[in-house]
Amino acid sequence: MLDGTLWILLAEGLILPTGLVSAAFLTRRLGAADYGLFTLATVIVAWIQWSVTSLFARTTVKFVSEAEDWRPVGSAVIRLYFVASCAAALLLAALATPVAALLGEAVLATYLRLLALDIPLFALAFAHRHILIGLGNFRQRALATAGRWVSRLLLIVLFIELGFSVTGAILGQIGASLIELAVSRYYVRPSLFTRSTFPALRLWSYALPLFLFALSMRLFDKLDLFVLKATGGSAELAGIYGAAQNLALAPGLFALSFSPLLLSNLGHMLRAGQIDEARALARNAMRVVLLLLPLAGMSAAAAPELVAAIFGRAFLPAAPILAILIFGALAAVMISVATTILTATSKPGWAAMLAAPLVPAAIIGHLLLIPRLGAEGASLVTTVLATLGALAAVWAVYHHWSVAPPGLTLARSILVAALAYAVTLLWSVPGLQLLLKLPVICALTFAAFAALGEFSAVEINALRAALRRRASPAQSSHEI
Repeated sequence: MLDGTLWILLAEGLILPTGLVSAAFLTRRLGAADYGLFTLATVIVAWIQWSVTSLFARTTVKFVSEAEDWRPVGSAVIRLYFVASCAAALLLAALATPVAALLGEAVLATYLRLLALDIPLFALAFAHRHILIGLGNFRQRALATAGRWVSRLLLIVLFIELGFSVTGAILGQIGASLIELAVSRYYVRPSLFTRSTFPALRLWSYALPLFLFALSMRLFDKLDLFVLKATGGSAELAGIYGAAQNLALAPGLFALSFSPLLLSNLGHMLRAGQIDEARALARNAMRVVLLLLPLAGMSAAAAPELVAAIFGRAFLPAAPILAILIFGALAAVMISVATTILTATSKPGWAAMLAAPLVPAAIIGHLLLIPRLGAEGASLVTTVLATLGALAAVWAVYHHWSVAPPGLTLARSILVAALAYAVTLLWSVPGLQLLLKLPVICALTFAAFAALGEFSAVEINALRAALRRRASPAQSSHEI
């Protein structure tokens, strides 16, 4: 599980350097207004894409991993994804003009119609991702994702340099989806046009509550930006808020890499009757999320330096927004991990019930605080509600399965997070020296946890053994 998570995390982590470079490039070439329009268009389409793909994401991993022959399941999933994504793309194209009018930006309709072409490509690539995870082909899945992020950066730069402006950035995004799909189909080729013998109703019966959960979380995740713009925010303000959201993506990458593998491994353990081992894995999964708290503290303190270094000083108003949103993003990771545990233990409906109240509560909160506090009010509502949702999800896991994250880990994490925040705030560095500062603080954070006794001797020895295996050139990839 650690090996698979590492490979996928490294691949998904490419969104940070490539995404930050592309964001820095776009903000300087497009300016705040056009970058704000591009952000609005991509956020709308991303919400649709992730809503469609979340329909069968966890369900695909579950059924593919359990099947003796994955091809009927894979074919059924591919067909369902293709039909749903094409319907979503056509609906977006039809509603592009009203949506643009609602947001007060007529040109947005053109961008939305063009981006609608990306929805089926993204959905098919995503379906292949989860088939690969279900099969245990984690490295192949990681390679396909790496192809997406690298090609996205290169294509965006290419098309912008050719003079296509916002349209060029959109074409780069579409091309990246096409490349990821091509790489994925090199490894697995589920049939799109052959009728599957696997009953689709089995997928629907399990997927519907998980889809409602994913839909609620996706809407909640981007609702702050929409309400901020719909209540009179300018395109420039949307660009600044979007920049802060982009920098707060890091915790979500971990959830994206970790949760599907957690679901797969818990399922294997429970089917094998390894109940105690499964509970230990669930407890440690929530513990890992708590161990990320100091990194959120470090990011909050370094927010002005991060924003200035990546987006330029014109985007410095995004710093206080980022300092709040980063904690909400970490709380969302805990929601993802806890609901994954509930899904593995046959409680997918609980995940939907936990996420459903977040959207109406967020709408009320945003309408109350945005007129008073502006963008910072929007980020505050998102973070507070995400934290409450994380607490509710952890309580649900404990109530259902008597598993909770360790209290001592929480106490240590709060202490180390406060230290990381203080050191980051006091140690001010110019420009690119930030690339040295942040890794040093991360190393100090690890050392502080070790000094406080967070890691057992077994865990330290296991880590050393894993590093020795990776460093040994004599071992074959099969042996590793």
